[in-house]
Amino acid sequence: MSFTWWSVLIGVAGGVLLLWMALIVALWIGKPDELTVRDAMRLLPDLVRMLRRLAGDKTLSGGVRLRLWLLLAYLALPIDLVPDFIPVIGYADDAVIVALALRSVTRRAGPEALEKHWPGTPDGLAAVRRLAGLAG
Repeated sequence: MSFTWWSVLIGVAGGVLLLWMALIVALWIGKPDELTVRDAMRLLPDLVRMLRRLAGDKTLSGGVRLRLWLLLAYLALPIDLVPDFIPVIGYADDAVIVALALRSVTRRAGPEALEKHWPGTPDGLAAVRRLAGLAG
């Protein structure tokens, strides 16, 4: 059986598309229920400041700080997993990725780290705690 270059290219493109769609489904399933995308977007400036402060905190482990720097780099890049022009889920992917990263960081660093570095209002901190999967 002879394969041509275009059939291999189509196969690779199809595989990448399937993996991308699986990732979108996983992001949709993993989205935080209590917090809307609008709430997350409103918190973004304070959230980025907190992430930067956490990433620079030498008392946190290197793995936690690396995750935070990678998250900040992802947020700064103009390329998203889901393009922003797609209604609803276009901006939701950023909120879901931030939520998953915050949950991971909070499990390792503790909720006190969020409180220590939060620059915004108490209501904003409560929303970030919900985003990070913390009760109350």
